Amino acid sequence: MFNALSRLFRAVKYLFTGKVDAAADSLSTNPTVISANYDRIVEEKRKRLNQYVDAVGAMIAQEENKKAKLTQLTEEVQKLEKLKAGAAARAKQLVDKYNGDVTAVKNDPEYSKCQAAFKDFSSTLAEKQQRALELEEDMKQLVGNVTNHKNQIQSLMRELEKLKEEKHDAVADVLSAKEEKQIADMVNGITNDKTAADLQRLRELRQKAAASARVSREVAGLDSKRAESEFLEYAQQVASDDEFDALIGLSKDQKANDAPARDTKIPEA
Repeated sequence: MFNALSRLFRAVKYLFTGKVDAAADSLSTNPTVISANYDRIVEEKRKRLNQYVDAVGAMIAQEENKKAKLTQLTEEVQKLEKLKAGAAARAKQLVDKYNGDVTAVKNDPEYSKCQAAFKDFSSTLAEKQQRALELEEDMKQLVGNVTNHKNQIQSLMRELEKLKEEKHDAVADVLSAKEEKQIADMVNGITNDKTAADLQRLRELRQKAAASARVSREVAGLDSKRAESEFLEYAQQVASDDEFDALIGLSKDQKANDAPARDTKIPEA
């Protein structure tokens, strides 16, 4: 009992699901629904494209930020190089001052000061130069990525425009296919379309009107022939009667011819 009910429920479910799927398929091929779906897809793609553009814009902002940092680092490197050269130049003055006496130069406090500054400038300069190289490398990669993304955005924008045009083509194709199917179904006699039924009814009325006119023409022709037959029959009857009267001496023409013969006298010799 339980298995039978389960099978029944499954059958009802499949039937309902099948009807829903069929209705969904039928609705999906409606031109208005197709147009609305294309509009929805275009809108979704436009939103994603705008998000993509915003992301690329953030990358461009990052590129500008790195470029500004690189410019600042370049200025700092140039300044450190000048400071480093200045510290060396000051130490060189001490060498000249003491005529190259190494002990005297190194014992001078100014020498230690110049030496410490030179080392500090050199270390800071190396760090900033390394940072500048890293920024340059990052910028090269970032510029390449931004360029690729810009090209991709342009391609997506062209596809979006084509999709807008495709909507009209799709609607036109569906309408054309529906008309072709209706014509084919009408020819095959399997259509339930009201337009086809109306056309069939109009054609039947036209055929009935043509048949009625043809019958009227035929009836009119029969009446004419019947009248002609009656006239010919009457004429033949009259001619037959005249001939009969003439044979028995009742013809008016015969009496007229016989009268002068009886009344005329033969002259005497």
